[in-house]
Amino acid sequence: MTSTTWNSARPWRGIMVATTLPFREDLSVDYDAYAEHVRRLIDNGCDGVVPNGSLGEYQTLTDDERGRVVRTAVEAAGDGARVMPGVAAYGSAESRRWAEQAAEAGCGSVLLLPPNAYRADESAVRAHYREVAGAGIPVVAYNNPIDTKVDLTPDLLARLYEDGGIVAVKEFSGDVRRAYELAELAPELDLLIGADDVLLELAVAGAVGWIAGYPNAFPASCAELYHAAVAGDLATALPLYKSLHSLLRWDSKTEFVQSIKLSMDLIGMRGGPTRPPRLPLTGETEAGVRTATEKAVADGHR
Repeated sequence: MTSTTWNSARPWRGIMVATTLPFREDLSVDYDAYAEHVRRLIDNGCDGVVPNGSLGEYQTLTDDERGRVVRTAVEAAGDGARVMPGVAAYGSAESRRWAEQAAEAGCGSVLLLPPNAYRADESAVRAHYREVAGAGIPVVAYNNPIDTKVDLTPDLLARLYEDGGIVAVKEFSGDVRRAYELAELAPELDLLIGADDVLLELAVAGAVGWIAGYPNAFPASCAELYHAAVAGDLATALPLYKSLHSLLRWDSKTEFVQSIKLSMDLIGMRGGPTRPPRLPLTGETEAGVRTATEKAVADGHR
């Protein structure tokens, strides 16, 4: 049976939380609060963290901040293998430098978007992943065609795997049918859940990990849901999933960073502000997140 739990040989498996990043009121990074957050996630059943992803607002960080976030995560996690930094950048050479920095810090893997400065064709995508894989650290592809406009289809993912460029894919397209085609074309390529609101569907389809958003706010309940789902324990997983789904679906919306940070604030954790151009939630969007969070609390989630 395929292992769906974390281990140092395949450290991209299990629940890897795409961490939010706490900012002070002056929008400087609060590294101490971030370290505390990483420790809390691991103490509550999560397997590792993914710093410098979109949830970590990496596009707004300076190079110094971005490097220090990784080092902070490694120290707080207690094992660098539990850290999978995002290494997205406009250029392949810059992504490779971030991957090399992650390897030097002792990280177990990195998460890499396709080129997103322009709509790259297949040859450019394959060259991009080969270049970053040359850093010598396992690369997890991130398929987010909604934002990047570059779709890592099952066919293309199979070629990337054959090239030696990737070991797994974070699948965020929302099309759960792709899981079965990917398993046929590249059975050794690990499928990781990439959107919180298709967790159960992709777990049933054979996913062996979850790069997760809402465990930032409810780590223990999300860990229980994940483990039940990948074990095929639908009697446990389905009621949990239904109970949490009104919250999980905010992970797939444009305002997902503000939404998850607001949920954290509402339950007494450190969410805090976002850096521009992201602005605080208002109106119906804020009310929707509040309602979903209050429901999760009332249902006993933690």
